[in-house]
Amino acid sequence: MSLLPFYHPDLLEAGCDEAGRGCLAGPVFAAAVVLPKDFGHPMLNDSKQLSENQRLALRSVIEQESVVWSVAWVDAPEIDRVNILKASFLAMHRALDGLRQRPEFILVDGNRFSQYAAVPHLCVVKGDGKYASIAAASILAKTARDEYMHRLHEECPQYDWRANKGYPTEAHRAAIRRHGISPYHRRSFQLLPHGEQLELF
Repeated sequence: MSLLPFYHPDLLEAGCDEAGRGCLAGPVFAAAVVLPKDFGHPMLNDSKQLSENQRLALRSVIEQESVVWSVAWVDAPEIDRVNILKASFLAMHRALDGLRQRPEFILVDGNRFSQYAAVPHLCVVKGDGKYASIAAASILAKTARDEYMHRLHEECPQYDWRANKGYPTEAHRAAIRRHGISPYHRRSFQLLPHGEQLELF
C-alpha cells in the first residue's frame, strides 16, 4: 500500500513520531517533519520496515527536501520523573517547538497525544505505515536515536547498546545482572523479569 501524501491538502501539515519508547535505557526521541506537497520517494515507509542502510539513505533525503524538520528527546531521568507516555508527548512537543514554521495541522503516530498549543491534530494508529510525513518522522527519530545510542555505547560498552540500542534483549538484561545499571537506564522500568532483584547504585 502506498503512503498517503497528506491529510489536509491545503494546510502546513507536520507528521510526528517517536522512537525508543519501549527501551530500558537511553532517551526517547521524537521528530516532526513537514514534507513538500509533491514529495515522493519509492522507498519511504515505516522505519521498522526498512534496513539500517535504507533508513540512513532516506534520512539524508528527508533532511534535504523537507520544508522543515526537527528532532528532540527526553532523557532517562526525566522519563522516570514524568512517565514514558508523558515523556513521549513531551519529546514530540519539543520537536514541534524546533520547527522554524509552526504547522497548521499535526498528524501523530499512535492513539493518544497531548494538545500542542492551539494546533489541531489527528492520531493515526500505525500512522507511520499510512502517511508519508509520519513515516519520515519515524525515520528521523529512529536514526537520530540509534546514533545517540552508538555514542553511549562508547561510554558503557558492557551493555552492547550499539547492537541492542537499549531495548530489552536477553543480552542486555544479562549485562544488567552482571554490571548493575548505568546513569542512562530508566529506573522506573522493569529492568529485569518479575522476581529478580536489581541492586540500584
